[in-house]
Amino acid sequence: MSSPAHTGRGSRRARKQGAADHVPIHLYGLRRGTVTVLTLICGAFAAFVLAPIAWLAINATKTQANVYGTPGFWFARPFHLFQNLSALGRNISGAGVYLQWLGNTLLYAAVAGLGSTLLSALAGYGFARFRFRGANALFYLVMSTLLVPITSVALPLFLVYARVGLVNSVWGMILPSMVSPVGIYLMRTYIDASVPADLINAARMDGASETRIFVQIVLPLTVPGLVTVLLLTVVAVWNNYFLPLIIFSRSRLYPLTVGLSSLSRQAETGSKAELVPVLITGGLVTVLPLIVLFLFLEKYFRGGALQGSTTG
Repeated sequence: MSSPAHTGRGSRRARKQGAADHVPIHLYGLRRGTVTVLTLICGAFAAFVLAPIAWLAINATKTQANVYGTPGFWFARPFHLFQNLSALGRNISGAGVYLQWLGNTLLYAAVAGLGSTLLSALAGYGFARFRFRGANALFYLVMSTLLVPITSVALPLFLVYARVGLVNSVWGMILPSMVSPVGIYLMRTYIDASVPADLINAARMDGASETRIFVQIVLPLTVPGLVTVLLLTVVAVWNNYFLPLIIFSRSRLYPLTVGLSSLSRQAETGSKAELVPVLITGGLVTVLPLIVLFLFLEKYFRGGALQGSTTG
């Protein structure tokens, strides 16, 4: 058992260490008043972002009458959350089942996310560590696709899909989502910063194949970058509305975005007014997987940002 004197010395050392780790505000070139203002702005922005989620969480516990008859940011009796959750598993709208749409969205996001991450890593590695004629022109061409709005290619895309049989096909949703110009750009930048060219050249001199170099050297060194691309792709597919709206006419293939939109139209027309609390509950359940995924992978995502900013 440690003596009080020893405990006191340990506490003093801990306080000194904490003081040494603390950087005074004035060293950042900011006054305390400026820091206070910035903190208030950040707090206001956080409230702005979290307010819709709080509204969903509160109103998902209400009945149809209480949604309109009680304050939006306060609970009301009876507590109807479990009944609303149960309704998500039934085809009460005649348009489809929420759980089926959720399963479709998980499938589209998971397959497209993994495929996009792999393709972005391959393309980024090729642009970063291989020199060939027209490399920069090809890279700029890929980046230029970001300037083309999806609405301008909607009709040609549908006609091509109809000709190759991808209308009302799962692959019609997955294949375009696997191509990510943003992911290619991020992986090229990250590989340039975190994978030394000398390390690649040394592996080649030792007789390692390009496949082995990519799998055993490049991928382990770029895990934070891969996770960043995975997160961005999953969120993009999860929130994609226009593409599935074009290619799907069968409700059993809908993702959550299109499925909830169909529920919303029925609730607005009044033919299925009881769908309002169910629709709110569906919106809440829709955002929860993304929040959980980000919290689970946040350390890798943050590590990728820090690695890219500190690696020379």
